[in-house]
Amino acid sequence: MVSNTSLDFNALAADIKSWGLALGFAAVGICDIDLQAYSADLEAFLAKGFHGEMAFMERDPHYRTDATHLLAGTLRIISVRMNYLPPNTKMVKQLKNGKKAYISRYAIGGDYHKFMRKRLAKLAMKINERVAGYGYRAITDSAPLMEKPIAEKAGLGWIGKNTLLLNKEAGSWFFLGELLTTLPLPVDTPVMNDGCQNCQACLKICPTGALINAKQIDARRCISYLTIEHKTAIPVELRPLMGNRIYGCDDCQLICPWNRYAPETAESHFHARHDFDKAELIDLFSWDENTFLEKTIGSAMRRLGHSRWLRNIAVALGNAPYDPAIVAALEQRLNVDDTMVKEHIEWALAAQLQKKGQDFTIDEKLKKINEKLNEHY
Repeated sequence: MVSNTSLDFNALAADIKSWGLALGFAAVGICDIDLQAYSADLEAFLAKGFHGEMAFMERDPHYRTDATHLLAGTLRIISVRMNYLPPNTKMVKQLKNGKKAYISRYAIGGDYHKFMRKRLAKLAMKINERVAGYGYRAITDSAPLMEKPIAEKAGLGWIGKNTLLLNKEAGSWFFLGELLTTLPLPVDTPVMNDGCQNCQACLKICPTGALINAKQIDARRCISYLTIEHKTAIPVELRPLMGNRIYGCDDCQLICPWNRYAPETAESHFHARHDFDKAELIDLFSWDENTFLEKTIGSAMRRLGHSRWLRNIAVALGNAPYDPAIVAALEQRLNVDDTMVKEHIEWALAAQLQKKGQDFTIDEKLKKINEKLNEHY
């Protein structure tokens, strides 16, 4: 162990990066804690209400640009990324099959929060073996801190037009994490050249038009927000645009030219579980709450809860090609004791009947569905 007064911080920074790579991180960078250059964009985002129901973003927004609120005496932030793209998931094929469920590829394997925090804690322990008496705090999307600006400042990539961090060697299929430290480490140089240039691919592909401008997103229209963060009924006008996406959306990543070079993850923890990469909508819709809880142990999807799980799948079933089996599956859940879920099932049934070629309006379809409910329940 070396005292802080005699320490070569340049050599320590190099060692930290080497240790980080050995622990499975794909890249490690270091930046200072000044994030004020990003505060205006955050304030504008909140002022326009683009955060939707994510009220937590309104609480103490200055915390997001000042790491000292999270760890007193913070001087530097060690930023890391970890690749998560599972192998052989045939994403486009799954998206094109309306009877299949599309789940964002970051969620088909194990949850990353604790997994990455444990790795960051190991990195902190390695540093602690070298240096006495410093403070640290490991974060993986678990505290109010602007992770993408930090990663951009630390030289891990640039914030693209789709609002994700992009990297020329790795695209965007990676998680970010941070280790706050009180050590005065040398900082890295940010990526100066924005690799997006004149590309508009992500802006054009967004199914709901959530990317309203370069680096500007209205979360209220984003399928990832609607299927994960949104806790109430999904706006009717957006439901047909969601297709078969039941948890998250990867379209702006799938279309990004830089993701042609994205490597698959070396971490088996992120590989697909329970056939989530090729699951049928009807099969997932049949799960009762106990099955849902059992199948989503250790998964990011568990935070949805069974009700929103059913809500999302009902919308996808409504968007699927007409199939009597889908109609039957929806009808079997019409007695669900959840007003929100029931409303989405009714909508999905009406959408299925419309595809069958019935010549009555949506309101009339819903009326007939309710009449059938009254007959049986």
